[in-house]
Amino acid sequence: MAALSAWFWNERFWLPHNVTWADLADPAPGVEYPKAGHLLSALPLALGIFAVRIFFERYIAGPCASILQIQVELSRRAQPNAVLEKVFTSITKSPDSRHLEGLSKQLDWDVRKVQRWFRHRRNQDKPSTRTKFCESMWRFTFYLCIFIYGIRFLWQSLWMWDTRQCWYNYPYQVLTSGLYYYYITELAFYWSLMFSQFTDIKRKDFLIMFVHHLATVSLISFSYVNNMLRVGSLVMCIHDSSDFLLEVAKLANYAKYQRSCDFLFVVFSMIFFGTRLIIFPFWILNTTLFESWEIIGPYPSWWLFNSLLLVLQVLHMLWSYFIARIAFKAIMRGKVSKDDRSDIESSSEEETETTPKERLKTNLCPRNIATGLFLIPVPHSNNKNSKTPTKSPCCGTFETR
Repeated sequence: MAALSAWFWNERFWLPHNVTWADLADPAPGVEYPKAGHLLSALPLALGIFAVRIFFERYIAGPCASILQIQVELSRRAQPNAVLEKVFTSITKSPDSRHLEGLSKQLDWDVRKVQRWFRHRRNQDKPSTRTKFCESMWRFTFYLCIFIYGIRFLWQSLWMWDTRQCWYNYPYQVLTSGLYYYYITELAFYWSLMFSQFTDIKRKDFLIMFVHHLATVSLISFSYVNNMLRVGSLVMCIHDSSDFLLEVAKLANYAKYQRSCDFLFVVFSMIFFGTRLIIFPFWILNTTLFESWEIIGPYPSWWLFNSLLLVLQVLHMLWSYFIARIAFKAIMRGKVSKDDRSDIESSSEEETETTPKERLKTNLCPRNIATGLFLIPVPHSNNKNSKTPTKSPCCGTFETR
């Protein structure tokens, strides 16, 4: 274990040339440097945040949902059947025609009855709109509070206005209490999201979100141990700037305030594109790649840190492309097909049985785009020869194609 620890904490990897762990171990009185042991304090704080979330969703978000008349949907439960339950849990949740015919013969049921059972069983495991509203309200509250704290803290910091300050006197940069609380709170929140995945209703994006949270925890921890807290705080603030807008847009969607939802989605998209495609590459990557090279020079962990940031930028470009493509298609066609929906929120809507007439009306309705999914309706045509505009029960008036 001693050999493994020595290999992992190799000074030649973590620190610039001519700097050792011993140089950072005994600072002057009143001076504190980041230490790996500090990260352990995020674990009990994560449990505390998780407990606060449970209280918040039950006694604050729940009553807000009731005021907005968002109730728990009474979905029809599948009747108990041991054979179908075994197929559902161990083989497939969406059987193909071959499986359906076999089960139909085995149970002496009609094929449509078997299909209906699987549809009801799948709906049992899906979170209700009220549940999603409460989760989004909790995330909105946290993201907004941490963004306000972060922007207030950074407003008074030198490196907010001159990014070269991130590298002067590195790694002998003092750990202030404000920076410590900012980092540990962010780290604890993402730990709590990892914990809650195992207690929440399991969704189809479970693995993707678990990897996302794990990568976020790893990046925050890595930059803390490496004392890159100054540039790390800038990265966190940039990402927090649009997260709360995403959540409040979803809240408006769940509450069926469609115009507010549309407006908030447009604002979210503008902030997302501005921060991810302009500020991050031309401000953050500029200082981590070029200014740091000039001031402190490269070393192994420097290469790793910048590689991770470049991968993050590639993801920003992909997410921006998906959001822009979905928005463009929605504007041009007046609707969004199920296959075009964003995976930012992958919890699918309830599968319900509808008549052909209702399905036609639903197919004509321009659904929400991106993470809620949010609506951009097609405006009225001024052409007198156009068809009569159709009134959609959930989206308002839009032009009939």
